[in-house]
Amino acid sequence: MIRNPRKRRMWSFSLMALGGLLLFLAPADVWIGALLLALGIALEAVGTLLHRQP
Repeated sequence: MIRNPRKRRMWSFSLMALGGLLLFLAPADVWIGALLLALGIALEAVGTLLHRQP
């Protein structure tokens, strides 16, 4: 795990922004949209977990 708090914060914000972008850009096609939505939610969760770790 990343021990440097500044680097961990940068990674968490980057992953959360990428996850939000994927959620926003998910197309209307059912399968591709569902895949991008799931990937976006996973990236948001990882970013949030990195941000909360002491």
